[in-house]
Amino acid sequence: MPSAIAIRHVAFEDLGTFAAVLERRGWTISYRDAAVDDVAGAEVEAVDLLVVLGGPIGAYEEELYPFLMDELRVIEHRLAAGRAVLGICLGSQLMARALGARVYPGTGKEIGWAPLQLTEAGRGSCLAPLADGTPMLHWHGDTFDLPKGAGLLASTPRYKNQAFAWERHGLALQCHLEVAAAGLERWYIGHACEVAATGLSVPVLRAEARHWAPLLAPLAAQCLEAWLEGLPPR
Repeated sequence: MPSAIAIRHVAFEDLGTFAAVLERRGWTISYRDAAVDDVAGAEVEAVDLLVVLGGPIGAYEEELYPFLMDELRVIEHRLAAGRAVLGICLGSQLMARALGARVYPGTGKEIGWAPLQLTEAGRGSCLAPLADGTPMLHWHGDTFDLPKGAGLLASTPRYKNQAFAWERHGLALQCHLEVAAAGLERWYIGHACEVAATGLSVPVLRAEARHWAPLLAPLAAQCLEAWLEGLPPR
């Protein structure tokens, strides 16, 4: 039975709808909480799939959050060894940095529901189900340069580098395909200060999530399943 470990930075940003997809396919799932658990131990190094989730810190803030160096090290080792890594939001930024690219503050927050613009490579990738323009959740202020050798899969008008592939075993998603409307209720509380500072409206975010999240979920499942199908043999 294949196993997945997800590194979680804040309790309310979890695997969301991706958990059901993995469980349906027979995967066992466990979490490691960054700054509390060992995120670079032998079990994390060797697990079939490592998922690095989002969080409201920068991938470059290791002086404030030293555990980031452990995450970067395990991501680098796994990608070099051909072991599967899926990065979401902060996780995608950590993947970019582990691959030698720069991660840095962007020109402003990108928060809310909007579609991805798939590249030609993206339309031929596991993200192909998103080509219909269905919006997904964006919630970040940092961005990254595309790692040398990575394949750019998707962009938005504000930030070019939104998703990339690393060979067959690495997938980085700056956006959130995994969210469910009910789970986002915890985000509105946990990110209340950020929401207020950016002038966003919780009722508007909630209404958008209730409309778009159920439409996104089956497409996100197709994306994840296609990527899992394409992983190298374990």
